[in-house]
Amino acid sequence: MISIDKLGVEFSATPLFLDASFVVNPKDRIALVGKNGAGKSTMLKIIAGMQEPTYGQVARQKDITIGYLPQVMVLADSRTVREEAETAFAHISEMQERLEKMNEEIARRTDYESESYMALIEKFTHENDRFSMMGGTNYHAELERTLQGLGFQRSDFDRPTAEFSGGWRMRIELAKLLLQRPDLLLLDEPTNHLDIGSIQWLEQFLAQRANAVILVSHDRAFINNVTNRTIEITCHRINDYKVKYDEYVKLRDERREQQIRAYENQQKEIAEIKQFIETFRYKPTKSNQVQSRIKMLEKIVPIEIDEIDTSSLHLKFPPCLRSGDYPIICEDVAKNYGAHRVFADVNLTIKRGEKVAFVGNNGEGKSTLVKCIMGEIPFEGNLKIGHNVQIGYFAQNQAQLLDGNITVFDTIDHVAKGDIRLKIRDILGAFMFGGEASDKYVKVLSGGERSRLAMIRLLLEPVNLLILDEPTNHLDMQSKEVLKQAIKEFDGTAIIVSHDRDFLDGLVDKVYEFGGGQVREHLGGIYDFLQKKQIESLNQLGQHLTSTGSPSHTTEKSFKVTASPQAATVPSSSAAGRLDLTNKTQALLSYAELKEHNKSIKKAEKAVETAEQRVTKLEEQIAEIETKLSLPENASDTTLFKQYGELKSQLTIAEDEWTEASMKLEELRGN
Repeated sequence: MISIDKLGVEFSATPLFLDASFVVNPKDRIALVGKNGAGKSTMLKIIAGMQEPTYGQVARQKDITIGYLPQVMVLADSRTVREEAETAFAHISEMQERLEKMNEEIARRTDYESESYMALIEKFTHENDRFSMMGGTNYHAELERTLQGLGFQRSDFDRPTAEFSGGWRMRIELAKLLLQRPDLLLLDEPTNHLDIGSIQWLEQFLAQRANAVILVSHDRAFINNVTNRTIEITCHRINDYKVKYDEYVKLRDERREQQIRAYENQQKEIAEIKQFIETFRYKPTKSNQVQSRIKMLEKIVPIEIDEIDTSSLHLKFPPCLRSGDYPIICEDVAKNYGAHRVFADVNLTIKRGEKVAFVGNNGEGKSTLVKCIMGEIPFEGNLKIGHNVQIGYFAQNQAQLLDGNITVFDTIDHVAKGDIRLKIRDILGAFMFGGEASDKYVKVLSGGERSRLAMIRLLLEPVNLLILDEPTNHLDMQSKEVLKQAIKEFDGTAIIVSHDRDFLDGLVDKVYEFGGGQVREHLGGIYDFLQKKQIESLNQLGQHLTSTGSPSHTTEKSFKVTASPQAATVPSSSAAGRLDLTNKTQALLSYAELKEHNKSIKKAEKAVETAEQRVTKLEEQIAEIETKLSLPENASDTTLFKQYGELKSQLTIAEDEWTEASMKLEELRGN
């Protein structure tokens, strides 16, 4: 699909890429990784055709369609959400007209063995595949499913886009891209504006229904669940690993160890050569050998070591006063904005030393409750702050409170105490302020850079209650690991509002779920919570948020998660649909109804499995013929071309059957 050959990019004579080469194939799911500033976003722009390289070539397959979602874009505000999303299908009628014309031409022609006829068949097949995947003229249901999957309610569809925040409008742009079903999706930090539910929906969509994907993301769980290949940008070069991110990390560490050993051996060799030259430089009898060593030294190519991973930096919060046993107690707390109820009857107790997560869809009140705790807004009910509680609060607006007239280094130097002052530059480097960046004035920093700087300041202040509202939005993976480890070792209490599952995994031991105007407590980690939520969804228990006036304390776990986080988020289809009867299920369904429901799920699962097997078999057959057609001796084999066209048509039908079966299964499961 895309071939990048010896690509180079330079800015003011400073190289970003040197001789970068790789190929993007159909169905590739590629994670583009590297430290901030390595050139990931630049590479996406070059592939999208929005930026030209300094040298090298980008060869794109003819008629390929590319969808690109940048981190920031200018958005239109003249339509409703539905109308804006429908622009994704503006080209469907044009495609239909082209298909009809090609179909008429195919029916009219009789030169079945000519190259032009085979080219016409191939083009028709490709266009028809895309037309089918887009849903043809029956696209309204797909449009609504996509918008709902990304967090929109039906009541939002006819609202003007101008009423939504920038994050929600970015979701509309993402919905448009997904609905267009391009041959290649380029996504730059697509999860920045999504909540956990929407991220999981996007994962499933990209893994099952998208074509080729290249994405840049600092959400480790997301890229692990979506991608099957990792392309690393390091030392201005490309390293291509045909594995998921977690496996790439292991291989990268092994590679770096080999580089270090080779570098050390090379340095030893260089030292020995230099020693020989210095020792015998002025001895005539050794002049030839000295000259030989000098030439040898000139020919040595220095071994480069990949950028150092700073995630191993150890950062510890400064000591602070011990707080009371219960830093936060909420009793019947409620908050309304006019007639709109954000939440009511919130009863929760956070004990000293607990690390808890606030999760839920955007707009359900997570940040609102944090502001109530901070005393920034009025509320109803009783909210008690415990004895000796010293709060360290991080929110996006904290970045605006920094002094713009001092440097990054001085900002941290003013709050650092004791031995930590000796490590300021290491800490700044861990949060992407290494080198000259530490000498920048705060007033010239971007919003994301200011947020990172505010986070570093917070880490150095003596507090015993941390409240972090979306702390990872502007951090790369290494910085997140530094922050996560610091919070894990923090002696005090922490409340973390986040949609980053990998960051929360192993960090929190209690989850508060915001939704439906209530706050519900879940004991256990983030994947325990997600596992239980998925099981409830599969059993159509969407009514789990009751109005009893106090959260139900769920102490039991549905079943213990012992697999990887990826496995935990997607239980096996056979187990998911046929779970043991619970008390709540008994209240909703009679035994006979449940038995019939499970029977239907089992039948639907079998249909999906059969369809998957057929699609896989056809793809293998097509791949075999493509291999044969790539050989010069088969270039004019009309039989192969005919088989290829027939198999592609069969594959289109099989994929439609799989999509239909999958949608039916999702409906039965209540997804």
